[in-house]
Amino acid sequence: MSQKNTALSLHEPIFGSALTSLVLELEHLRRMRLGGTTLPELFFELKQLFHYLESVGSARIEGNNTTIAQFIETQLEDRPYVNEDIQEIRNIEAGMKWVDENAEEFPINRAFISELHKTVVNKLTPPPDGEGDKTPGEYRQHDVSIQGAIHKPPESLLVNEYMDELFEFMQKDIPSQYHLIRIAIAHHRFMWIHPFGNGNGRTGRLLTYAMLVQTGFRVHVGQILNPTAVFCIDRDLYHQYLAKADQGTYDGMDHWCTYVLEGLSNEIKKIEKLSERSFVCEHLLLPAINYSLKMKYVDSDEHTILKIAAEKQVIKAEDIRKVLRDMHHTTVSRKIKALRDKKMLRQIQGKSTRYRLSFIDSFLLRGIVQALTNEGYIPSKNM
Repeated sequence: MSQKNTALSLHEPIFGSALTSLVLELEHLRRMRLGGTTLPELFFELKQLFHYLESVGSARIEGNNTTIAQFIETQLEDRPYVNEDIQEIRNIEAGMKWVDENAEEFPINRAFISELHKTVVNKLTPPPDGEGDKTPGEYRQHDVSIQGAIHKPPESLLVNEYMDELFEFMQKDIPSQYHLIRIAIAHHRFMWIHPFGNGNGRTGRLLTYAMLVQTGFRVHVGQILNPTAVFCIDRDLYHQYLAKADQGTYDGMDHWCTYVLEGLSNEIKKIEKLSERSFVCEHLLLPAINYSLKMKYVDSDEHTILKIAAEKQVIKAEDIRKVLRDMHHTTVSRKIKALRDKKMLRQIQGKSTRYRLSFIDSFLLRGIVQALTNEGYIPSKNM
């Protein structure tokens, strides 16, 4: 598609179509809250991990070759700066955090989108040598092209007009059944406009995340949702469906909206499992604990204690002594301290003698990432 404008309007799905079925199926997403059997603190560590995955996936769409495993290592080492590839991923993570904190309070307008853009290009070298932008937060003052795309974004003089139209479209009061369709259309339209000199893809995917939060999909109050994972799983497919929508036809937009909503549906079905204690324990925690023993991050006694914590969720010293009967209580206390020092056990807030398993800042994270890959949550090519 050339620079020719296509009217920005809601897409009406045909009754009985795949898109209509997806709209109905996804309505329950609004009601999805932290109500499963997984310990809430552990659930929110999973949420933080999914923010990592989202950030790496979004950067990889733009050609960043950092793998999830490489990024995880930088988090475990807690280095403030590594290189620009890692900085790019950390910027996306910071953008998601900013959305969590601000999306419900502020409207999505020029100031909002400018803040997102400034965040994603922060501390990055501008093109052609890096993924930053010479004018962070400011609309482009020059024409641009999209590598590998037929579509040529509109002239820079038209960007402000098209973005104002997009903001009006996003804020219009519409029936709830059209909310997800609007989000899909808005994502495409933002990409079609390409309002910034660089960083449009990363900013546009954060915009999608913000729209989901504002529309009632409150991912920061009890949901794990990796909303743009649909775009990150297969970069070529993502661009292929964007190109279909670029055609400006009914069928092209129908294919695009179906692609986005189907991806969200698949994500939700996977995520729902993570609220169930038995699934998390059997398929994620125990494999990660076994991996830690294999890699000698823990000794056999620590391995046993972590297994108890995984199965019971909250433990105290007495629970350990029931299993390790020959272990003196002072040794139990020493083992608990060692695991706390390794950040594999944490005190339950307000209960100094009760502990839970923790992985987000410990070597257990390596095993959790591998387990998530084995369960299909992470594309193996991103590892």
